[in-house]
Formats: sequence, C-alpha cells, structure tokens
Amino acid sequence: MSPARGTSRTRTYDPARTRAAVAAQLAHVRAATRELTAEQYALPTRLGDWTVRELVAHLAMALGSVARSLELPTPSQAEATLQEYPFASAPFAAAVDERTRELAAGDDPVELMTRTADEFERILAEQPDDRLLAVRPGAMRLGDYLVTRCLELVVHGDDLAAATGTKIPYDRQALAAATRLLADALAVKAPGGSVEVRVPPFAVVQCVEGPRHTRGTPPNVVETDPLTWIRLATGRTTWAAELAAATVQAGGERADLSGYLPVMS
Repeated sequence: MSPARGTSRTRTYDPARTRAAVAAQLAHVRAATRELTAEQYALPTRLGDWTVRELVAHLAMALGSVARSLELPTPSQAEATLQEYPFASAPFAAAVDERTRELAAGDDPVELMTRTADEFERILAEQPDDRLLAVRPGAMRLGDYLVTRCLELVVHGDDLAAATGTKIPYDRQALAAATRLLADALAVKAPGGSVEVRVPPFAVVQCVEGPRHTRGTPPNVVETDPLTWIRLATGRTTWAAELAAATVQAGGERADLSGYLPVMS
C-alpha cells in the first residue's frame, strides 16, 4: 500500500486484503444485529431521529449498493477516485434518508440484513476486482468501492455500538482502510504541507496551507487514535471535546483542525 501525503499521491489498497476486511467487518456487524432485542431496535441513535432500526436498514442499503450497481450498464471507464468518496454523499442525503426509512418500515431488520449480506457475499465471490460499477461519486472499480464499504461498516458499526451498548469488534484491516480514507480526504479538503496529522498505526498525512515541513520535527502536529479520528472526521464528536478529553494532541499555531472537520457527514 502506498502512502499518501498531501494530495500529490493517491493511496492504493490491496484488493485481496480489502475483500477479507469487508467480509470480516460484515461478519462482526451481522453477529451484533442478530443479538439485538426489539427494544434495542427502537433505541435512538446519534444520527438525527433515526432509531437503531433505521441504522441497520441503512447498513443494509450500503451493502446492497453493490448489487444495485450491477443492474446498471457497465461504465466504459473509471471516473472517480477513492479520495472523492467522502464528499459524495452530502448532495444525496435527503434521498438516502427517505430510502432508509422505507426499508426500515417495510422489512424486519434482521431478515433485511441477513438477506442483503448473503447477496453481498455471493456477489463478491462472482465479480472480479476490476469490474466497473456505476456508483457515487462516479464509476469505480469494485476493488476500490469495497474500501468504501469498509468505511461504511466501521462508521455505522460504531454508531450501532454507541446506541445499543453492544461491543462490536473491529477488523484491523477494515479499521485501517476507514482511517486512511478519511485522512486522505482531509488532505484533499485542506491541501498543503504545514500540518502533519498522525493516526498511528495506520495513517500520516500533511495538510493545511503554509510552510511545508521537509525534515526534522514538524512544527505543527496533530495526533490521535483511529476511532477518535473516524468520529471526528464523520462528525460524531467535536474537536473541542476530544482536546478536552486529551484523546487529541495538537501542537503548533496551525494545528487547530476544527475548521476542516468533519470531512464527511
């Protein structure tokens, strides 16, 4: 896997590792949804007025996007990069919300998740990594699109755990993919080289306009753990709250990232 610093290089992901990661994280989420009670499915989440039932329906919809895209004409060439994905959902938020509510109202959540996950796993066994899919933000290869499914499973698995108190394990490679994808998105949103953002052990990127650091100790450094970074980057928590909790360390006059967060919402 190649590193991404700033926006000069696009990170690549090993397709075999991505397939294994998405399968492993899906298994963790499926196991959690099977154990939830009717009362837990009615609990509120941190996603507006969605209950756990809507959240699980949304996860099923995210997985089902692969099957839906295969029903569309095959694009002639790839049009989008992974770095664009975190910025692609905002214009479609209303439509996503409407479809999520329809699914939640029409199906038992466990049956919906089981049916969708089974179909997803069958498709993975049948389709090559270079198969082009018509998805948002544009045509992408299946191998790349699966990186975004790791992101969805990790982020919404964390939402599910927060809402229900259920412990959901994180596959290391899925967590790494989510961390790196969101770190690279920050470098796109705030291009530059004056701040080094470290999310050990998975990602280091440089961002924010200003003097570029080339050697020695960077003058502006932000460091945090993967889950805190994912929550910051997706608006599940705030910069101020994590600074106060000491889960983020920030040093240097340019190290305040509050104006660039979240990068995906």
